Amino acid sequence: MSERNLDFDTVIKRDDTKSLKYDFRKKRGYSSDVIPLWVADMDFRTSSYIEDALKSVAERNIYGYTNVQAGDGFFDSVSRWMKKYHDWDVREEWHVITPGVVFAIGMAIRAFTNEGDPVLIQYPVYYPFSDVIRNNGRKIVSSDLVRDENGRYSIDFDDFEQKIVRENIKLYILCNPQNPVGRAWTKEELQRLGDICKKHGTIVFSDEIHFDFVWNGDHNIFTKTDPSFGDFSIVATSPSKTFNLAGLQESNIFIQNPELRKRFSAQIAATGYDEPNIFGVEAAQAAYENGDVWYEAMRRYVGENIDYVTGYVNEILPGVKTVKPEGTYLVWLDFTELGLHPKDLDDLIVNKAGLWLDSGRIFGKTGEGFQRINAACPRSILESALSKLENALCKNTKLAV
Repeated sequence: MSERNLDFDTVIKRDDTKSLKYDFRKKRGYSSDVIPLWVADMDFRTSSYIEDALKSVAERNIYGYTNVQAGDGFFDSVSRWMKKYHDWDVREEWHVITPGVVFAIGMAIRAFTNEGDPVLIQYPVYYPFSDVIRNNGRKIVSSDLVRDENGRYSIDFDDFEQKIVRENIKLYILCNPQNPVGRAWTKEELQRLGDICKKHGTIVFSDEIHFDFVWNGDHNIFTKTDPSFGDFSIVATSPSKTFNLAGLQESNIFIQNPELRKRFSAQIAATGYDEPNIFGVEAAQAAYENGDVWYEAMRRYVGENIDYVTGYVNEILPGVKTVKPEGTYLVWLDFTELGLHPKDLDDLIVNKAGLWLDSGRIFGKTGEGFQRINAACPRSILESALSKLENALCKNTKLAV
């Protein structure tokens, strides 16, 4: 048997499939004909090995309670992937399954902080971080990323440590690689972050869901940076971004410290979440056992898409700039030269260009003047979207190409 699903150019109709990306346009206040390039899922059919695994489950037609255990092949598949693509030796006792990474963040917040406590993040950052902190009755504290004249973001380590000390931060949520700005943090940067957190007794939740999308060099796993970091850290991974499986609700969380793992797992138990979804488990195992060919072909295609988007933006779009992301399949577009109010920029994108992107302001105040676009789709969709954006800019901002 060989991989069948290697056509990334064909546009797959996703309307009327209960797709959040497509079918919720009207409910979210958008026209039915806007091109949706916002939420981070892919418009590709996933690996045929996953397709076949799910067909096999459906053909059994029994959907009883499900779980994984030693010897059933599930953890072996996960550890194989981590070793092959990240040279990371994971242990089965570290492993906790959750229905998603954001769910896991919520469990960590409840396990390691009390109501009213501050939780540290770094704006602009993936907006559910803020939502889950706020919705759990905690206080958001940000050590904002710093952007240089070339558009590259970095960490203000002095501010980071000052915030930890001043606010008595017990939990820090790291986005690695960083969404939406596309930084792939270096070992040196992670070492400095980890040393600060270790010094002050701050637990680190490292969201590494985009870990299979680092474009130059290897992804740096937080706990691989320094063996001691495993004592105070949680690393969250998932096949959901890599294989477009978000709807199947399966994430793999690694917690080396037994006491932290016990407290984290106790919060999961308190929710009543006992067993994972059979389709999510089977899809994840098939992906990590046999998805290599699909993954590597998809990476090449998406990498070329990212080159296309960044080239088009910087060479053709008037008043817009971007930096090629070091990680993720998301491109952070800088519209600040246009001098538009954030609401006017959103109006330009949605109503003039007919696009549904992620407005930068949802990633925090430092995201105002930016938009995030998803490059994991057939090239023809990107071509149409960028052409519509070019026309809208030229007609509505009085800028010439």
